[in-house]
Amino acid sequence: MSLLFTDFASWQAHCAATGEPLYQPVLAYEIEQKGATEEAIWPTLQRAYDVMRDAVHEGQTGNMTSRSGMINNGAKKIAASPITVLSPEFKELVISALGAKEVNSCMGRVVAAPTAGASGILPGVLTTIQRIHKLSDRKILEGLLVAAGVALIIEQNASLAGAVGGCQAETGSAAAMGAGAIVYCLGGSVEETFAAVAITIQCMLGLVCDPVAGLVEVPCVVRNASAAAIAFSSAQIAIAGVDPVIPVDQCVAALGEVGQSMETRYKETALGGLANTRRGREIEKMVLVQDVNILPDE
Repeated sequence: MSLLFTDFASWQAHCAATGEPLYQPVLAYEIEQKGATEEAIWPTLQRAYDVMRDAVHEGQTGNMTSRSGMINNGAKKIAASPITVLSPEFKELVISALGAKEVNSCMGRVVAAPTAGASGILPGVLTTIQRIHKLSDRKILEGLLVAAGVALIIEQNASLAGAVGGCQAETGSAAAMGAGAIVYCLGGSVEETFAAVAITIQCMLGLVCDPVAGLVEVPCVVRNASAAAIAFSSAQIAIAGVDPVIPVDQCVAALGEVGQSMETRYKETALGGLANTRRGREIEKMVLVQDVNILPDE
């Protein structure tokens, strides 16, 4: 970590001292890490966002049926539901995030942002906020850099991996990245952007990672949709000026502390939680037995 800061306080202090926008130090980090020019970084970011948009589209138009059968075109079912619980924009967010994650569960092409298990959250958040507010791709790419900076700091001080910190570390971090990106893209201050990160972490704290049959499908797909919704609500709360009370760096420290104290069975081992329910074990037997390949002896 030769350029980027190890905490949000330093990132904020740097931008206050230099007048740089939040994304600028992250862009400098990318340039240094990749040994590339700024002109080369922007097309790379654009390609990543294009893959995100493609996943959102594919999730709503393709055949999203996983090998296990647990995932079966959920995004399309929500879009076609005759009963509407949510506002059109909220429903669009849920469909987009869930659909993009279904692409991952069906072995499609996604951006791990920050992980494959959370790969529906940023695509759902960014494409929805772009359509609602008619934002340019350039502004979204700046938001992606801000989100990346959030992830790098969480990674250094807690974790982004479900196997280390539970689902709070995966979908929680992705939601925090999305919330920060939303506030930045809508012109929020640095304080409001980091408040959105803090509020999101507070809402996601303690979530376990308990994938049924060890597959990143249930409950991962629906959690991507719910986490995207939390990112939106946290961004709204923060950009309105609501104080998260606990500073963002202390929220990240709490994320790490909870992850360390979490029992192993709740950290991507499929030993506890939903994976350990009677139905979860039945699915595990059906899925794993049919996928076993007995290798011949040497």
